[in-house]
Amino acid sequence: MNLLEYKLGRGVSAFSTRRDACGETDGGAYSSFNITHYCGDAPEHVAECRKALCAHLGIDDEHLVLPRQTHTDHVYVLDRKYFETFPEMRWRLLEEQDAVVTCEKGVCIGVSTADCVPVLMYDAEAEVIAAVHAGWRGMVARIPQKALVEMVRLGADPKRVKVAVGPSIGPESFEVGEEVVDAFLDEGFHPCILSRQWAKPHIDLWQACSMQLEEAGVSLRNMQFAGVDTFARPDEFFSARRLGIKSGRIFTGIMMK
Repeated sequence: MNLLEYKLGRGVSAFSTRRDACGETDGGAYSSFNITHYCGDAPEHVAECRKALCAHLGIDDEHLVLPRQTHTDHVYVLDRKYFETFPEMRWRLLEEQDAVVTCEKGVCIGVSTADCVPVLMYDAEAEVIAAVHAGWRGMVARIPQKALVEMVRLGADPKRVKVAVGPSIGPESFEVGEEVVDAFLDEGFHPCILSRQWAKPHIDLWQACSMQLEEAGVSLRNMQFAGVDTFARPDEFFSARRLGIKSGRIFTGIMMK
């Protein structure tokens, strides 16, 4: 399977899916690989893609966990009790959650993006992982930091945490209005607001992510950035700004083996 993989340490798999993860794309808005069930894609296509990814990871479908994200700062801590509930209840538990943290092994947690920032975190010693979805609203609400807080509750140490920031809209492409600028100023993200030669301001979401995680004790040396601007590379990675909201999504996942 054609994935963009991250090296976060032994015993863990971390990756982002490419549009051609299972074969060539045909140019359609959902082509060819999409496991996000709430973006308008055909359910049978989503199910087919989930089946392929589960086979690649060596897990069954219930151990591939994707929350329904709504740009909140909500962090869901997944434990063994999650799997003891009825399937319908599991869907409810994942509603309006934009990050998942777990110590469970053999469970792939992940987030869905198409320009927003996916963040994966791992503490090998504490054996705890996190997957975070951060658009600009989530970033100013500091959801990466809040997910890290939940990891610490489970024994993680920010000094040990390794981070991967996946494909997302880059600073060259992320043009914003004054309301977004004001939100970033209010949260102290002044260095992330760029003007340069552009008529309108741009925001560097990658820097906003690294700033807040550094504030929380994560070393910049322990962070890796894909450096992929989804808006500039829509043939390889989904971009909602390019393709529209009714299009596929990148899945960025992490799993302890």
